[in-house]
Amino acid sequence: MGQLDNKTALVTGASTGIGLAVARRFAAEGATVYLTGRRKAELEDAIGQVGNGTIGIRSDVSSLDDLDRLFAEITARSGRLDILVANAGVGELAPLGRITEEEYDRTTSINLKGTVFTVQKALPCCRPAPR
Repeated sequence: MGQLDNKTALVTGASTGIGLAVARRFAAEGATVYLTGRRKAELEDAIGQVGNGTIGIRSDVSSLDDLDRLFAEITARSGRLDILVANAGVGELAPLGRITEEEYDRTTSINLKGTVFTVQKALPCCRPAPR
């Protein structure tokens, strides 16, 4: 019996790195885990690595339409969300004098806008923690 039996979790940006590690642990503890990522091949590989109870949904957190579709699917399949890890993020290393407006917009759209709206759109799916 795992600590997360009968729990539903979403990990954004779970195709690699920290998000993938978190998703593996949640699944090992018994959660139904939803993974998101922008790249289909990496997402499919991550699903295979995480294993049982894993559902992958290709999604870009910088797209409000994608977020609406993501939470509609989670609600339709699971009815609720118990755990949210808003992990999706990008980072491009460049000297300050060489950062382009396009790079800046992409980074802030994913890292800032994506996090804010992921959490906002998750709220209706989350149930309050028992007191």
